[in-house]
Amino acid sequence: MAVNKRGSKPIVVDGIGYRWLVRRKPTYSQGLTWSPLSFAVERMDPPDCATLIVRLASPHPGNWMNVPASPVLPSAVASAIRQALDRGWQPDHPGSPFMLNLGDEDQLSQPTTG
Repeated sequence: MAVNKRGSKPIVVDGIGYRWLVRRKPTYSQGLTWSPLSFAVERMDPPDCATLIVRLASPHPGNWMNVPASPVLPSAVASAIRQALDRGWQPDHPGSPFMLNLGDEDQLSQPTTG
């Protein structure tokens, strides 16, 4: 899974270049606030290695339920990159996406039955 260069934003953390991307439109689940906002990060060089997927507690800013949401700030992206590196993410090695959950899913509305 590679981060699309189009629409991604560059960031330098501890002297290493990365690019990050928040999906512009929410997924169906994010639109209904059943799942949280997430963003993807990868190293710029070498490209196409292990991607970092970060899940936050807040809803996607484009959710359809008009739930207030905060934008993802570069400082939060840098913090997430440092935490992922501390937890074993190896951005310069090929592999499966590394998942970093920084949110509490209980803060989001859950689907109801009945």
